[in-house]
Amino acid sequence: MEDDIIKVIVTDREGVEHELEAPTDMNMNLMEVCKAHDLPVEGTCGGMALCASCHCYVQSDHELGEASDDEEDMLDQAFFVEDNSRLSCQIRMKNSLDGLKVRLAPV
Repeated sequence: MEDDIIKVIVTDREGVEHELEAPTDMNMNLMEVCKAHDLPVEGTCGGMALCASCHCYVQSDHELGEASDDEEDMLDQAFFVEDNSRLSCQIRMKNSLDGLKVRLAPV
């Protein structure tokens, strides 16, 4: 079972780092993991890439794959977008993301 848990480091909007345990066998995304740990991620659209309320900045060199057209469209409308911006609802938890570091975007 231990092989199905990875560590993800999330820096909240106050600059505090949180080391979260994330299961890789439940098809969860990063937004759901953050919410499960009571971090302030809205996820207003429920993870459908329709609102950008889970916007984050990827700060590690993990390979996430290309953003979908829907994700790109939402980021085009979001505030404070950077080159490393992603929607956390579109980042699925998998073993290759062990040690992933992200920072929550301002709202």
